[in-house]
Amino acid sequence: MCGWLRIMSAYMSSPDTPPPPSVPPPLDHAAVRPIIAGLMLAMFLSALEQTIVAPALAAIGRSLNDVENLAWVVTAYLLAATVATPLFGKLSDIYGRRAMMLIALAIFLIGSLACALAPTMGMLILARALQGFGGGGILPLAQTVIADILTPRERPLFQGYASVMFMTASILGPLAGGFLTDYLHWSFIFWINLPLGAVALLMTDRALKRIPRNDRPHTLDVLGAVVMVVAAVLLLLALSWGGVRYPWLSWPVLALFAASALMWLAFARRLATAPEPFIPLDLVREPLIALMVTAGFFSIGTIIGLSIVVPLYLELVLGFSASGGGIALIAYVVGTSFGSLWSGRLISRVTRYKRVPLGALPLTIATFLLLAWMPAGWSLPGICAVLAVNGFGVGTMYPVTTVVIQNAVEPHQFGVATGTLNFFRQLGGAIIVAVFAAILLGGLDSGEGARLMETLARHGAGEGARTARAAEFAPLFGWVFVCAAVFIAAAMVAVLLGEERPLRGPATTVKMKE
Repeated sequence: MCGWLRIMSAYMSSPDTPPPPSVPPPLDHAAVRPIIAGLMLAMFLSALEQTIVAPALAAIGRSLNDVENLAWVVTAYLLAATVATPLFGKLSDIYGRRAMMLIALAIFLIGSLACALAPTMGMLILARALQGFGGGGILPLAQTVIADILTPRERPLFQGYASVMFMTASILGPLAGGFLTDYLHWSFIFWINLPLGAVALLMTDRALKRIPRNDRPHTLDVLGAVVMVVAAVLLLLALSWGGVRYPWLSWPVLALFAASALMWLAFARRLATAPEPFIPLDLVREPLIALMVTAGFFSIGTIIGLSIVVPLYLELVLGFSASGGGIALIAYVVGTSFGSLWSGRLISRVTRYKRVPLGALPLTIATFLLLAWMPAGWSLPGICAVLAVNGFGVGTMYPVTTVVIQNAVEPHQFGVATGTLNFFRQLGGAIIVAVFAAILLGGLDSGEGARLMETLARHGAGEGARTARAAEFAPLFGWVFVCAAVFIAAAMVAVLLGEERPLRGPATTVKMKE
């Protein structure tokens, strides 16, 4: 097997590969720091909203008197963010990063206000989609600006900072959401975005005036975006309803899967025939970019999925209180942050940078398999140690995938390339969240998944933890961890097969503080 992988890796690394394009010189250090600071705050808000709503779902269901559609409060944001990432990336190549970042932040703030004021579940879901559309544009734009102002060898450190911000917000989101819901009101998880977003808007407006521009004319494939959304919604509906509302082999679920497959085929055909498709085929056909996109889909998608599932695991299986679960999540944040920063610093200094994720990802796979083998019975120090090691391994994937893709394209393609990467990251997150939920709810006895959701909505997560038996949920979470290990293994294979092109530019010398 290893020999076959080496042969494939050599095949992917053809000596005929053209030399990488040149990039404009970066800004001076004093100009870089305020730009990075504004981007970090904007990215924090975007990532926070992906998970902050999870602990508030019970209160939202009670307040709006709608339990059945609670999952779409999370899914609507993820799906809209998935659509937004390549669109904003391409638009920034047309109209500039600053203009599109300000528009993305404005849409995010309007969506946050609409969420806080939503009187019904349907209005909240629509508002979450609007919020997700704005939030989904922030992350690829921030990563693209980093590519605009730094050379490839300088980017890994700052992409590491960005990934730490993203992962910290993703994991701390449930803690903040639980606190605001318990002590104030669930609507405050949206109100809090308004003052923070206003500060981010002012900071980015001033800082981004100095970034270089590489504008090129583009057209938007609206039809391709619509077909992709329909295909994803049908798939998510099938995963959400299977085993909960309908049996897995019932005709409604099978019809949804079949319709989704047809729409994905239509989406693939559209990509092949559109003058300028929603996802540029000239990018994804390039072996290195295709492999890095695959690695991002599985690795970052798994992180997004676990940010929703792990709080439930800590409560339903291990029986931790909110504070105990919070400590375990902080351990995961520390692990992912250290892994991302360590890898960002290291790959900017070494030639064989693929060894960094290839050496760290086995740690993540091993800890997932350990949790699958023994999902119950962990003490707080024990689960903290396991989650920290797990996070360290997968944390290396944020800077690696972004830096490698940006190193392989022309400067005027930074926006669309970064948007494409984040499109597949978000799509992976939305699908993996649905897969994990299908395992948990579909694995219960007939109708018990719906009853569990109703119990959680009526009585809150604490009551759900007291009434659910840990012995019943432990094997279900075990299968979740098995799936997570398989996903990370797929990401590792994609990195292994990718070509290791030298990073351009000098070693990293820019620091946030001097």
